[in-house]
Amino acid sequence: MPGARLSPQDRLAIATGLAEGLDYAAIARLIARPTSTVTREIARNGGPGRYRAETAQRATARRARRRPGLARPAGGAVTVPDGRDPAAIADFANRLADLLVHLGLPRMAARVLSCLYVTDSGSLSSAELVQRLTVSPASVSKAVGYLEEQSLIQRERDGRNGRREQYTINGDVWYRSLLASAQRNALLAEFARSGADLLGAASPAGQRLDTAADFLAEIGADLIRAVELRRSTAGMS
Repeated sequence: MPGARLSPQDRLAIATGLAEGLDYAAIARLIARPTSTVTREIARNGGPGRYRAETAQRATARRARRRPGLARPAGGAVTVPDGRDPAAIADFANRLADLLVHLGLPRMAARVLSCLYVTDSGSLSSAELVQRLTVSPASVSKAVGYLEEQSLIQRERDGRNGRREQYTINGDVWYRSLLASAQRNALLAEFARSGADLLGAASPAGQRLDTAADFLAEIGADLIRAVELRRSTAGMS
């Protein structure tokens, strides 16, 4: 049933479908699930070349046992405004983290980013992240350092406690991240161009680097134009 958890039989059908060379959509039809469900299931359990039904079932059981909940006050009651379901929110945060890992983020960085995304304030301290994710301060520190480098979060001082830092995700996070990506493309293009000059434009290696430099420079320029246009039409300040 769509929306219900995958059963061992579903996972066996997925493994069989992969072995037979079926695409994700065809496998999804076999088990009457959305293609996105099959995509997430395979991605979080080793990918198409390493997916095993029994291993995936055990991994899912382990994740369910250790899945972190939302922050709890001293009395132990979950605090979620507007009557929202804390278990559903926690599950969404975990699935978002899995997707971000599939897209290339380190696991802990993905968990921190997804935690900030589902927080109404969009801002948490290191101590709050440690509590919500049940990890060490060192793990959070490394993750937020990576996210800052990628321009995905910002470090701010807590107005109530000037010595405590808050890590914040804003509405324009992807705008800033894409601009940072464009800048990295520009640096790579410049470096490739210098390599082409060094090796000589007439040599095969020089031509290869020159082509790479042109491509990276054009992609970076296109990306900047696209995000600036979107920023202006969306009315971002």
